[in-house]
Amino acid sequence: MASDVQGTLEPSTLTLVSGILVDLEHLVEQQLQLTRREIEEELRQSSVAVAILASGVGFFFLAATALCLAGSHLLHWATSPPGTDPARLPLWECHAIVALLLLVVGGILTQVARIRFRSVTKCRNPLTEILEEPMR
Repeated sequence: MASDVQGTLEPSTLTLVSGILVDLEHLVEQQLQLTRREIEEELRQSSVAVAILASGVGFFFLAATALCLAGSHLLHWATSPPGTDPARLPLWECHAIVALLLLVVGGILTQVARIRFRSVTKCRNPLTEILEEPMR
């Protein structure tokens, strides 16, 4: 009878192994959830930086368009007879000023995007580092 009491108090090897497997499955599930959250956060931060960069590139495109207009109006102004333009500023100068302002805004936005890209936190999860290893 004394041996029966000891046998019921000690868990069997099968019970221990199944408990370990359940714990391992739970840990792996938690690790995958953590990795997914880290990747989602990194993608969210990167998408904000990409949106800012796209805005900056858009301003550069508008500035290039304004510079093209300034160049064509400069050519027209340079070949016009003197005194034909009654404005204080020729039209090409107006386009050049607008282009300069667009270039400044575009430059600021691209610098902000560059800073945002550098501040994106990389995943420091050991599983993520293992997954990124072949990519390096």
